[in-house]
Amino acid sequence: MDCDKAIHRVYYYLDGELTVWRRWTIKRHLSKCPPCAQGFDFELELRQVVSSKCRDEVPPDLLRRIAEAIGEPRRPGDPPAAAAPPGGAPA
Repeated sequence: MDCDKAIHRVYYYLDGELTVWRRWTIKRHLSKCPPCAQGFDFELELRQVVSSKCRDEVPPDLLRRIAEAIGEPRRPGDPPAAAAPPGGAPA
């Protein structure tokens, strides 16, 4: 496998979308090619940072409104349902 193919497929590798054989060929290439291995390490670390730092907290009221909209049953501890405005759906 050449460097261009390895770099192109490394994203599929990280996403777990390759066959066992293709995963093995990329691992073999990375073990023999320091520049590609550095690129792989960078992508892996970037994904870990993004995953750990880029998390939004969803307001409980929004979660409740979504659950109501899709017909999920209420759970104990959920905030009370908001009253619908006259002549319309809840905001």
